[in-house]
Amino acid sequence: MTESIIFPTQTETANFGQLRLSVTTQNNYTPIENATIQIADTGNPENIIEELTTDDSGQTPTIELPAPPLEYSLEAGSAQPYSEYNFTIQAEGYSTLTISGAQILTDATALQNIRMTPQVPAGRSPIVVPPHTLYGDFPPKIAEAETKDLTESGEVVLSRVVIPETIIVHDGPPSDRSARNYYVPFKEYIKNVASSEIYATWPESTIIANCLAIISFTLNRVFTEWYRNKGYDFTITSSTAYDHFFVYGRNIFESISEVVDTIFSNYLSRPGVLQPLLTQYCDGKRVSCPNWMSQWGSKDLGEQGYAPIEIIRYYYGDDMYINSAQQISGIPSSWPGADLTIGSSGQKVQQMQEQLNRISDNYPAIPKIAADGIYGSRTADAVRTFQRIFDLPQTGIVDYATWYKISQIYVGVSRIAELV
Repeated sequence: MTESIIFPTQTETANFGQLRLSVTTQNNYTPIENATIQIADTGNPENIIEELTTDDSGQTPTIELPAPPLEYSLEAGSAQPYSEYNFTIQAEGYSTLTISGAQILTDATALQNIRMTPQVPAGRSPIVVPPHTLYGDFPPKIAEAETKDLTESGEVVLSRVVIPETIIVHDGPPSDRSARNYYVPFKEYIKNVASSEIYATWPESTIIANCLAIISFTLNRVFTEWYRNKGYDFTITSSTAYDHFFVYGRNIFESISEVVDTIFSNYLSRPGVLQPLLTQYCDGKRVSCPNWMSQWGSKDLGEQGYAPIEIIRYYYGDDMYINSAQQISGIPSSWPGADLTIGSSGQKVQQMQEQLNRISDNYPAIPKIAADGIYGSRTADAVRTFQRIFDLPQTGIVDYATWYKISQIYVGVSRIAELV
């Protein structure tokens, strides 16, 4: 049974953001039940304002936490637009973990995925979340050409655009050999970067346009094997001077997560150019970048009703198009091409049912269903539970985002089982 204890010292305020936490093992595919999470204001870490306990899916209920006024994240200024909280996570058999500086925005739902490691004598180092790039002070991007010359001798490139299963992120500039490499699922990487570089309170069309730019930039690094061709063992860095700002262990935001789940296989291209474009951008306030996208400017265009492609073309030119990768690495079967819902039938339905049944071994809240290839009400209920656990809109319909999330989790739990 999930418990929520609200302490009487919690500050009263008219502005709140939402928070939901998920606790799993380090591999991210086994939920941890009865983990406790203590929440404190970063400015007063000894004062515990809330304590939560996870359910059998490793989740807490969604709670509200005080946050600054909404307009702070909609107008570039000196006021910090998010509140900061510390989380202390404890679970039997696992090392206690502290996350300091989690960011909460008014009228936005923050999602904190917590990955626990088995208990070791030394414990775990705290995760400290640095300021958001639109609020903190970060070096500007070093300008590069939006396409790379692939004719040079010795260059290794892919033959087609592929969505990789994993991005290897070097947590520092390329020359820092002591910086750690993180192996991050592709969609998680994009969600992390977008949550670190734009605000989840911005218009949806603005979020889509910025996520497309982040995805396209990342896929250019993948397609051209940019760093591997220079002798490095990673895909991309966390340095804003070279790439994107990735923060290990930070919270993401639901509005950004839902966008990425829907568009993660899309990227930006120009006619006759095979490689995804290295779509660079800047904040547009402290740093000016002609011919690149302005993040604050894209927010203004979104508020004016511009569609995502109109925002993209406003900055990068009218010959920009949204393309789609045909191959998604690590996924056993491609999207059926249409939503699966009550009344659907066939092999794709049966495959999805079989995958859900396997996932339910790890997540028992998902009910077992007959893998008969017929999409009935029980299948819809199982899908709806899956969507709730994995932060998808709870429609009971297997759309594009749900199909690939089921496939991703199925592959994950199957691999973990093989290692046991």
